[in-house]
Amino acid sequence: MTQGKENSSPVTVATTRELVLGTYEKITSRVDQYRKVSDKPLSFAEKILVAHSVAPLQQPLRAQKFCRLSPDRLAMQDATAQMALLQFIQSQKARVELPTTVHCDHLILAHQGAKKDLSLAEKENQEVFAFLRSAAEKFGIGFWGPGSGIIHQIVLENYAYPGGLMIGTDSHTPNAGGLGMVAVGVGGADAVDVMVGLPWELARPKVVAVKLTGRLSGWSSPKDVILKLLDMLTVKGGKDIIFEYIGEGAESISCTGKGTITNMGAELGATTSLFSYDSKMADYLDSTHRADIAELASQYAQYLTADPEALEDPSKAYDDLIEIDLSSLQPQIVGPHSPDIARPVARMKDDVKKHGYPDRISAALIGSCTNSSYEDIFKATSVVKHLIAHGLKAKVPFYITPGSTTVYQTVQKEGMLDTLQQFGGVVLANACGPCIGQWRRDDISQGDENSIVTSFNRNFRGRNDANKATLGFITSPELVVAYAASGSLSFDPMTDYLTSDQGHKVLLEVPESMELPSSGLDLCDDGYYEPSADGYNAVVAVTEGSQRLEILEPFAPWNGDDFIDHLLLFKAAGKCTTDHISPAGRWLRYRGHLDKISDNLLFGANNAFAPEHIGKTRHALQESKGYLGCSQVARDYKKAGHSWVIVGGENYGEGSSREHAAMTPRYLGCSAVLVKSFARIHATNLKKQGVLALTFVNPSDYDKIQEFDKISILGLKTMAPGKSLLMRLSHQDGQTEEISVQHSCNQEQIMWFQKGSSLNAIMSREDGS
Repeated sequence: MTQGKENSSPVTVATTRELVLGTYEKITSRVDQYRKVSDKPLSFAEKILVAHSVAPLQQPLRAQKFCRLSPDRLAMQDATAQMALLQFIQSQKARVELPTTVHCDHLILAHQGAKKDLSLAEKENQEVFAFLRSAAEKFGIGFWGPGSGIIHQIVLENYAYPGGLMIGTDSHTPNAGGLGMVAVGVGGADAVDVMVGLPWELARPKVVAVKLTGRLSGWSSPKDVILKLLDMLTVKGGKDIIFEYIGEGAESISCTGKGTITNMGAELGATTSLFSYDSKMADYLDSTHRADIAELASQYAQYLTADPEALEDPSKAYDDLIEIDLSSLQPQIVGPHSPDIARPVARMKDDVKKHGYPDRISAALIGSCTNSSYEDIFKATSVVKHLIAHGLKAKVPFYITPGSTTVYQTVQKEGMLDTLQQFGGVVLANACGPCIGQWRRDDISQGDENSIVTSFNRNFRGRNDANKATLGFITSPELVVAYAASGSLSFDPMTDYLTSDQGHKVLLEVPESMELPSSGLDLCDDGYYEPSADGYNAVVAVTEGSQRLEILEPFAPWNGDDFIDHLLLFKAAGKCTTDHISPAGRWLRYRGHLDKISDNLLFGANNAFAPEHIGKTRHALQESKGYLGCSQVARDYKKAGHSWVIVGGENYGEGSSREHAAMTPRYLGCSAVLVKSFARIHATNLKKQGVLALTFVNPSDYDKIQEFDKISILGLKTMAPGKSLLMRLSHQDGQTEEISVQHSCNQEQIMWFQKGSSLNAIMSREDGS
């Protein structure tokens, strides 16, 4: 098959008044109809899911195991868009079927400052950017070029709207929940489904209310709400849950503050998080030149919030209730190595002593998709002005990452960037940079233990600067500034004094705040390219022998037999995130080249049998070679015709939505991943690529897996939803054990396994097989 010219005119990329009105009319009719089958008041999240179901629901949402949904739009960042578009090319479709955008924000290395870093990124990644732009033109996708901004800020400023449903190939897509959207992070194969016009499938989530009472005051900020929730629930606490924030405290938080909270809901492992429509969202829509959308939302406001009965008695509508009193919430700081290691800032001094954290801070960074709004930079600048007035400047390297050109131009016009630079700050490109491992440091060598303080969302070991010895601590932007001025992790800005060069003692004042500029944000679309009506004539070329891009070949379908004596490649111990399975950093350059990026397989994972050999494993076919890189061993097994298995622990695959953590094992011969529990996105990504995602029926059976086991999975021919499988372990000493394992596949997902991948299933529909 070749790509034809059907649907040659691209869908409208913008969030138009007509699109929003269509959503609201659908919510009105669907919700009113749904009340006939529902016996309880409705949450806001439930209204959105009901309205976006492929067909009107004939039974309560809670009676379903999976939701089949029609999203309003799709957003992809450059690192994940490469593989998603390479898969879309295999589908042979002419144009995408829904409003879609690509954002170049991940492939810009932070080093010397915005101008130099952006210039170097455009040069080094020219081939990839050209591929993405030409593919966007050909397939009817809006393209935001490098330097235009971070995907989630661009979406919030231009595309998000209350009551909508979107998916995005980045785990922090829920940022749009700050503007009342159900926005969910997914892998690239999910994106392909909706691009070709198929429904998007989601395990039916629970909806948990987070009731916020009181108001934030002093140094407390929206960031502290989500850091406190992480402290309460941990990174595993949100799986298959939508967190819906309610209460007068929720209404008091700015729209971008709400976005900070929903953005970091990803760290809970949540499906997504959202707030109901309110005046703060209307203010933000007005400030971003979308008064017409605000007017529509206000007309349909009763459908853009939970039912009054649900708000009066959350037990009637929600699966659980969590309460947080904003008035008593203390400023928080979390880390290192996990965003749920939390404590109030006031306790940090004791923890530094208790755990031996390096007290001297080596760098302080504000910005990222989580905290780069106008309000964030205003508050940070407020602290800086007070410091400069007393003759104080940053004692450590201090970096600022604006979230978008819109934010950059607005705060530059108001003089904030000049003030931050006077303090000692270096302004980086409007991109992800140090938050995702795209940070080149000249002051720290690999293996040097050091502490950094950021306003980012993740701090996994080796993430920010690719140095596994760097300890990352996360807090609000205004507190990052205070830490930069002190240079000490033990500093408490609420009680401790700073000393100026003149010997004056300075106690920091509570930062001033302004949510939005009085004249509105300087909305800017520099770097944006709209697809043309005849864009299907564009040529999407991948050069033969390219080191950055590689056309995909379909994975082989299941051969119809049980898995017999597959080798154990690796048994992971402890936390094993997608950063451990398929690191970013220097590997981002290979996100469009499946073979090359497969060399990072399990690069940062902890070996359960030999903790000192991170990312390495024993070679079952050549034991005398000792411990070798997982990719090397996997390639040897594949060459010898042996499939293999990964075993892991709790919440395996938490973190990023990167499907490479599923595609690289599949490419190198992985047949199954067996764990105690999965993070949501990673389990879906494995299923999409035709890998069996299995969990132990008895989690303690994890301990039975030995280093040179051969693993058989029996019962595949009669595999069915809800039916367990039998796993036989053949140990090196000749003994065997049988254990029960389970899957969470529905019938369609079983078909993905049988066909070899969900993409194969799509292609078989197209050719009638």
